[in-house]
Amino acid sequence: MAIAFIDLQAQRRRLGNRIESAMAAVLDHGQYINGPEVAKFERGLRDFSGAAHVVTCGNGTDALVLALMAWNVGPGDVVFVPTFTFVATAEAVALVGATPFFVDVLPDTFNMDPDHLAASIEKANADGMRPKCLIVVDLFGQPAAYDAIRNVARRYGLKILADAAQSFGASWKGARVGTLGDITTTSFFPAKPLGCYGDGGALFCEDAETADKLRSLRSHGEGSHRYEHVRIGVNSRLDTLQAAVLIEKLAIFEDELVARNTVAQRYASGLSDVVQVPVIRSETVSAWAQYTLIVENRDAVVDAIRASGIPIAVHYPIALNNQPAYSHYPVGPGGASVAIDLSQKVFSLPMHPYLDEETQSTIIRGIRDAVRK
Repeated sequence: MAIAFIDLQAQRRRLGNRIESAMAAVLDHGQYINGPEVAKFERGLRDFSGAAHVVTCGNGTDALVLALMAWNVGPGDVVFVPTFTFVATAEAVALVGATPFFVDVLPDTFNMDPDHLAASIEKANADGMRPKCLIVVDLFGQPAAYDAIRNVARRYGLKILADAAQSFGASWKGARVGTLGDITTTSFFPAKPLGCYGDGGALFCEDAETADKLRSLRSHGEGSHRYEHVRIGVNSRLDTLQAAVLIEKLAIFEDELVARNTVAQRYASGLSDVVQVPVIRSETVSAWAQYTLIVENRDAVVDAIRASGIPIAVHYPIALNNQPAYSHYPVGPGGASVAIDLSQKVFSLPMHPYLDEETQSTIIRGIRDAVRK
């Protein structure tokens, strides 16, 4: 049997007929937009995360855009983003007309480098630019160094938008993701730790006024009713069928997070002597969206692994400041050498809560053999 990179069917088998029953209930009541399951899921997310307010939306990219719109970020503003992440982080900034300013990352956790962030803000100020906020990405599931990043943000009076598309379910110093930024966003893309069967996203915040503004923005800027529009907004609602699916998945999410960490521990035990395995800071618990290794001769290793029938992926092969559509945007002092180096050395292994020990042992043997060739 082929090895799955992410085995969504195993999860579906565990849930039995719960998904089908949940979807059938939506078909029966017919409220496909803003049905009761949406509000129920938002309450579940609030209880799980500890955030005061949760607003769902159409997808993770829209969540970032909505957060920036709520803060009135636009042309002339600068938003600092890590250069080693998925393109949506910078894309959201460009979509609201602002300027993404690329910051390098740390070589061990792959998350934003607080020192380079401070240097980048200084450079932007010296160049007469207008810093507005920063987006911190919890890459591959591990929360960033929020203590140091908060210190930098406070020093320069900048808000923090936490991009938790890959880290929902993780924690930092005992605090769940959803409470670590001024606004936190996440994605429910099917491959995420908590994923639906299509697109979906959510925003988390502590401020009621901000939450109300986000609800307005996601629904065409509506006011007291659907035909009053008090601001320019977008159409980005989580549909009821996806909310119904996510309610059932959230019910088993705690168990899956434990299983993900067990899988990660087995990988570390079996591979740490032959490759550089992920470094997890003592104050963090990762959601393990990906399990990502570093090797010097990646192309040869990847070819050998794939030839053995083991699926792998490269997240990400091009640093954002080198992407054709984004290469004209500014980068912090000295460039983004760490991100560029990582983009040439990283690759990710199969990672999901249902990866059994026998299959994982096969993967580990395949990696060890490929690295030693």
